Amino acid sequence: MGPIKGRVRRGLSRLRSSFPYRLRRWSGAPAAGRGEMDFNMKKLASDAGVFFSRAVQFTEEKLGQAEKTELDAHFENLLAKADCTKNWTEKILHQTEVLLQPNPSVRVEEFLYEKLDRKVPSRVTNGELLAQYMVEAANDFGPGTPYGKTLLKVGETQKRLGGAERDFMHSASINFLNPLRNFLEGDWRTISKERRILENRRLDLDACKARLKKAKAAEAKASAEHELRVAQTDFDRQAEVTRLLLEGISSTHVNHLRCLHEFVESQTTYYAQGYQYMLDLQKQLGRFPGTFVGNAESTSPPPATTSPPTVAATIPVVPTVGRAPNPATAVEGALNLNDVKPPASGTRKARVLYDYEAADSSELALLADEMITVYSLPGMDPDWLIGERGNQKGKVPVTYLELLS
Repeated sequence: MGPIKGRVRRGLSRLRSSFPYRLRRWSGAPAAGRGEMDFNMKKLASDAGVFFSRAVQFTEEKLGQAEKTELDAHFENLLAKADCTKNWTEKILHQTEVLLQPNPSVRVEEFLYEKLDRKVPSRVTNGELLAQYMVEAANDFGPGTPYGKTLLKVGETQKRLGGAERDFMHSASINFLNPLRNFLEGDWRTISKERRILENRRLDLDACKARLKKAKAAEAKASAEHELRVAQTDFDRQAEVTRLLLEGISSTHVNHLRCLHEFVESQTTYYAQGYQYMLDLQKQLGRFPGTFVGNAESTSPPPATTSPPTVAATIPVVPTVGRAPNPATAVEGALNLNDVKPPASGTRKARVLYDYEAADSSELALLADEMITVYSLPGMDPDWLIGERGNQKGKVPVTYLELLS
């Protein structure tokens, strides 16, 4: 055996001289980084042992074969409150996003832009798009025709409604959606991380308790007691950190309450603006509702009303700043029908398209398909004419008439 060992040693010596670095690593000779590799292997083995110990403890708890350290009632209430806050915040956030943007494809696109930290491209609202179509249709039909003029007025109102909607969406996103997202992506992630650490500390603590019960020898008991004290300290420290974070949920509720008030204010302003815009449109169209209600066989609009809907009592109307009195309205208000005479330019015949109920004594009630005589007076609103039927005389809305001559 001696000569064989000698030949092996001489062969290894020659190989080392040819490949010094590689053979030093594999033959056990010192090499750069070897100590670090050994440390990493020891740490990996230690982590694997801790993971295995936690897995055994968790499995035995599920099977009812091991005791589990229970948290106090106050801590459990904090956990339940935090979970409840997270779940409802997610639902409210999602449904608010649906309210502001019903199109799911657009929501996904905006989500991707946000994650890529890029600016979301500006889009026209549905109201603004409808306004564009109405204006283009009015230009094709003729802006001087009754239908064309009405399309222009309704289109302008739809544009204002679209602008109000855009402002509402922007305000709601900044003042309401962003704080909810910040909670879920910031505070809640921190709470979840600390809760996972606390659960691991609890499993370590209970595993140490189980090892202490199984220890028989005095040396094993002493080692188990030391490990138990360390695990108990780590658990208590982590429980206090998690408790402080959970108690901060109350501050989160206060912040979300303030954001909710701002959301309600934005929504109230939006609906109040829309209500005011529609009231202005009704006045421009002759104080009758602009949407005709009924089945396909009926073309009669609902009776005109002089009082605003009952929702006016609950929706504040945004004041209009700097609105000057309409000269045509002043002329009509001072109109004395008994003194009105047809102009020198003559009169025209018109056929009534829909029934119309007079709003006051200065207006003339109309019946569909009847023929009346109409003419205009200087200073009158262009949407109104003076109508005569026999001895009866009064103002009539142009949109209810078909001018024949």
